[in-house]
Amino acid sequence: MKKRVSKNYMDLVFVPSEKIKWTEEEQNVVLDVPNTGFFNKLAQTLFHQPKISHITLDKYGSKLWLLLDGKNSVYDVVNAMKESFPQEQERMLDRVITFFHTLQVNKYIFVK
Repeated sequence: MKKRVSKNYMDLVFVPSEKIKWTEEEQNVVLDVPNTGFFNKLAQTLFHQPKISHITLDKYGSKLWLLLDGKNSVYDVVNAMKESFPQEQERMLDRVITFFHTLQVNKYIFVK
């Protein structure tokens, strides 16, 4: 069963959160995510967990992240991803929408 995505969603423009610092390392984007909140502070104190997690995105996630420039709509991103990964064209819409959802739920990106 194919997912239906509203036309309005395809017009949205996402931007990275200002709280997330990131770098490019060997063609991959690495997100530096601060571990804040009570339970993270507790884990840092008791279990020596890091204050910042470094999340390395795969080739798809890295390409998508670099397209988040405040100008590209979801539609633009999907098309750019299809062009960059022609072997994945059929699955690219689902892949992009799922990744946007994950980034949005974790507050790594916001609608401009």
